Amino acid sequence: MKLKFPHYFLCGAFIFTAFNSGHAQTKSSQQTETKIASIIKKLTLEEKIALLHADGIFSTAGVPRLGIPGLMTDDGPLGVREDVLPGWGSANLTTDSATFFPNGSALAATWNPALAYRFGHDMGEEANARKKSIMLAPAFNIARTPLCGRTYEYYSEDPFLNARLAVQSVKGIQSQHVAACVKHYAVNNQEIERGRVNVSVDERALREIYLPAFKASITEGNAWTIMSAYNKLRGAYCSENDYLLNKVLKGEWKFKGIVISDWGGTHSTVNAANNGLDVEMGSRPPYSSYYFANPLLDSVKGGKVSMKVIDEKVKRILWVMYQTTLSSNQPAGKINTTEHSKTVYDIASESIVLLKNDKHLLPLNTSAIKSIAVIGDNATHTFHLGGFGAGVKARYEVTALAGLQNRLGKTVDIKFSQGYSGLYRQRGGSVNPATKPADSAMVAKAAALAKTTDMAILFIGGNRDYESEGSDRKDLSLPFGEQTLVDAVTTANPNTIVVVVGGAPYDISQIKKNNHTIVWSWYNGSENGNALADVLTGKVNPSGKLPFTFPADLKDSPAHALNAYPGEKLEVDYKEGILVGYRWFDTKKIEPLYCFGYGLSYTDYKYAGLHTNKTSYKPADYIVATVKVKNTGKYAGKETVQLYISKANSAVERAEKELKAFKKVTVAAGETVDVSLNIPVKDLAYYDVKTSKWIVEPGKYKLLAGTSSRDIKQTSVITVN
Repeated sequence: MKLKFPHYFLCGAFIFTAFNSGHAQTKSSQQTETKIASIIKKLTLEEKIALLHADGIFSTAGVPRLGIPGLMTDDGPLGVREDVLPGWGSANLTTDSATFFPNGSALAATWNPALAYRFGHDMGEEANARKKSIMLAPAFNIARTPLCGRTYEYYSEDPFLNARLAVQSVKGIQSQHVAACVKHYAVNNQEIERGRVNVSVDERALREIYLPAFKASITEGNAWTIMSAYNKLRGAYCSENDYLLNKVLKGEWKFKGIVISDWGGTHSTVNAANNGLDVEMGSRPPYSSYYFANPLLDSVKGGKVSMKVIDEKVKRILWVMYQTTLSSNQPAGKINTTEHSKTVYDIASESIVLLKNDKHLLPLNTSAIKSIAVIGDNATHTFHLGGFGAGVKARYEVTALAGLQNRLGKTVDIKFSQGYSGLYRQRGGSVNPATKPADSAMVAKAAALAKTTDMAILFIGGNRDYESEGSDRKDLSLPFGEQTLVDAVTTANPNTIVVVVGGAPYDISQIKKNNHTIVWSWYNGSENGNALADVLTGKVNPSGKLPFTFPADLKDSPAHALNAYPGEKLEVDYKEGILVGYRWFDTKKIEPLYCFGYGLSYTDYKYAGLHTNKTSYKPADYIVATVKVKNTGKYAGKETVQLYISKANSAVERAEKELKAFKKVTVAAGETVDVSLNIPVKDLAYYDVKTSKWIVEPGKYKLLAGTSSRDIKQTSVITVN
């Protein structure tokens, strides 16, 4: 006879288990606090100060006599950086090759938080293998302007998409007892004069657009470290900004970890120490002269910085160490594994965006193709290194040409022509200088080759030298005279597929107008070429969605439309307020080149029957919205259902719509799936600047489910009481 347990018994067992688990965690936490307090009592003032500043490019000092290690940080937007010598030259080791992971906007284009977790988990494993205790990642500043040189590194223009991916990336990294260092806190949205510019932004925009991903990474992801940005906010550098660091981060969000300065981003001793900075980093010796070195020692002795402030910083540092290097079950780490390569492949294959497929050349009908001209420098260019900023000494990187040869080389004659030179070198300054125009001889050679083959696959776009930390692009135009090449090759062979590679929007309006097949790819990691080839041949159905808006004209973007970038006299005013990205385009009825969330598939999806679990809600409730998605085509695929909310007749300015939920689902050909998305009613709130509170406005809200911000398939109305 089967025993039937009443619900209260199961619930009680769960509560008992949860209580014991929580009790164990509390006891462990108390033991850690006791250990930390004991260590602090044993430290001399000089030893405490030594913990608060760099003693090498990526390291801080420890206290050997007490068994306290130093912190070892490492750049991590694309993977664990190679080891370097003083002066940033390569250490030329044979043991520091690592997996090259896809760039930030590529990860965002997957719209897949599970992949963000795997990204973080695998990077954490590699960090452990290299004895790094803090990964300087993820970076997810809002894409306010498409020109920002670090857009490729960041995630999205949308705070909700940013937050969902950031939380999982942080959790993945820290699952390996490696601290994630979320960055750059806050409003670091341009590279032009990033070290000096002062940002003015209203409180509502700050709270609704620029801080949500940081807040989520702390309060949900439990990030152990955070990096202050170079710029100023409202007159104070972010590394000594009492409002950002003490009041919001450590006060409101209860952040327990350490605030690390960006390299060379500290500007004072007393203000920085008292206003929330914990560790000063930089790359140039002598380290004893840093603001948090001898000057801080003198400031403590002079009574300008209290011992209580110093002890608080030391406590935070030791707490992070007990999560990482001093944790009792520190993993050994793994590097360059087949599992890591599979993660890279999965991210890359889910990130690629099909922009146009009018002649249905894709997926390639390989049985009918005997020859392909592969054209363009980006077909053979590698992206693990380049530009100013973090790269990876990749163990390997499969280029686009190599990927096509791997998949088609035995049955198709693949010929290559470079078409243009992607060599680019910045010469200082914070705006990219123009690239060289098209080389007529290279263009002619490429066009001549294209004439002789069944089809051409043309690779253009940017590269890691052209999109780089330290400078913004001057405009959105394609570099290296690529439009000239596109026109010539397309004329020579009408069966031309254009693959644009980049980490940020470009002006591809002429290509959209004149070409029938366009694919968007990214700096897609070690498995780049294999993933791209599998998408082109149909082994993988493309499911990438754009994580930011492509403007038809730069002046259509909000910061540029309002002449609010890059600022004047080192002052930039975020005049657009909450209307960033698609919020601006949709609210102002401006047609973009490609909208936020856009991306085609080899199949078609039909949405039907959007409904909610209730029609009326209270602020503490959850909205459960369900929509049917049917795959009406002949290919299985993955579809990202995007759920936006709209509030008419609001008491405050609102965007026409705001992303509040999304879910990526697999749908077999001919099948229908029910997709449920949950929205806490509290997430419908706006930030009220008068009361400094989040307010859920009563009234009617429209739910909009669709494939992008502009392609809404189903709507439903709810009421909030």
